[in-house]
Amino acid sequence: MPTSPFVTIDVFTEQRFGGNPLAVFTDAVGIPEAALQPLAGELNLSETTFVLPPDDPAHAARVRIFNRTSEMDFAGHPMVGTAYVLADRAREGRLAFEVRAGVVDVELRHDSAGIVRGAAITAPRTLAVGDRHSVESIAACLRLDTTDVVTAQHEPIEASMGNAFVMTEVRADALSQASPDEAAFRSALATQPGAGRLAILAYARNGDDVRTRMFAPLSGTPEDPATGSANVALAGLLLNLSGGRHLAYTSVQGVEMGRESRMELVAWRESEGIRASVAGSCIPVLRGEAEFS
Repeated sequence: MPTSPFVTIDVFTEQRFGGNPLAVFTDAVGIPEAALQPLAGELNLSETTFVLPPDDPAHAARVRIFNRTSEMDFAGHPMVGTAYVLADRAREGRLAFEVRAGVVDVELRHDSAGIVRGAAITAPRTLAVGDRHSVESIAACLRLDTTDVVTAQHEPIEASMGNAFVMTEVRADALSQASPDEAAFRSALATQPGAGRLAILAYARNGDDVRTRMFAPLSGTPEDPATGSANVALAGLLLNLSGGRHLAYTSVQGVEMGRESRMELVAWRESEGIRASVAGSCIPVLRGEAEFS
């Protein structure tokens, strides 16, 4: 019976059972197409990646990313984690992954002994800012009062660097009180013609850094411990709002889930638009094999 190896790792953490878990199928060539989504659902993690030969031989791999219910164009913690697992494919400490949203550039991070401990990934697209959402609908999605939503810099607004999220600033003391209301999510999504998903990144300022929480119950993820694609888009949005040339800070997510995650964010301006990267550490957890008939 054919088998396919996989590993699981915790991403954006230096402690096992912290951060965001990820499963990586390191050689997915023999996995039937019809099995990819069921496998991701069976593993029941925020995302699972399947590594395939690249279309361009200059790249390290083509990587397909699945959450519990659908395939994704781009996601951050799967790129950091997959890079950690495939570090032996790096050329001078760098890799490039083909994903549906484009090409993700990766720089491996090493400790003082030269051992790979994590990676920094650059989002495949420049910042795109989309529709605004009403304070009332987003507050309802988060089970918060409208007064908990901070609009001094922006109203709830979609931002994307390959994967769209509604960026919502909330009061610091309200962030830990938020929880997803699935019915309100469905109502809010229904008001956005053509939108295929609704995911909210709620954030609060913590001095020069931020604390974040991400909710996407309609995609099978009521809450995510660490969301790199949301945090890079937030970094890009904050730089855009500031009018500056460069921005760097730390984002902490997953605290309320008991899986604290730390992400190092950098955003900068280029001639074609605002780019951003997210970096963090990884810890290996499990190895196994999946069988196919």
